[in-house]
Amino acid sequence: MTSSPTTPTTPLPAAARPLPAVRLRVPTDEDAHAWHRVFADPDVMEFLGGPAELSAYEEITARQRMHDARLGYCLWTLLDGGGEVIGFTGAQPWPEDKAWGPVGEIEIGWRLARPAWGRGYAYAAALTTLERVRAAGVPRVVAMVDDANTRSAAVAERLGMTLEEVFPLPGGRRTGRRYALAL
Repeated sequence: MTSSPTTPTTPLPAAARPLPAVRLRVPTDEDAHAWHRVFADPDVMEFLGGPAELSAYEEITARQRMHDARLGYCLWTLLDGGGEVIGFTGAQPWPEDKAWGPVGEIEIGWRLARPAWGRGYAYAAALTTLERVRAAGVPRVVAMVDDANTRSAAVAERLGMTLEEVFPLPGGRRTGRRYALAL
């Protein structure tokens, strides 16, 4: 359908657009390679210390398979409607061996390839994550977001999460936000 001069077309606001199709799966060994490839972009890793080696993703995907088997949730591989790996989303316990952060809490998170930004994938996948962790009996989740990461903060807020704390990040040069949501 074409538009006439009397009926101009304007983009729908993000809230009015339909959500993109997403699929989540437990990460495979091959997903370590896909994550390494899609997260090699310095923009994607800006708030996460920069791109990581393949071995880091091999360890993360193995740990996520263990989480899924033990807990019923993990950081799942995120696929678009065409079946392409575009990142991950999901939940995992905050590591007990970290010297900072919400030990004992379940953190939800998302990380997407640069071409997937701004298209609703993070929000759509996070909604699916919330459904799955609620079904697994998780009563509350948190999201830890670098204060400068306005895109992730917007996703957390759109999910209805409440800002509970602003805190100094390790190194003391930046701050982070802890969002929470009761399920």
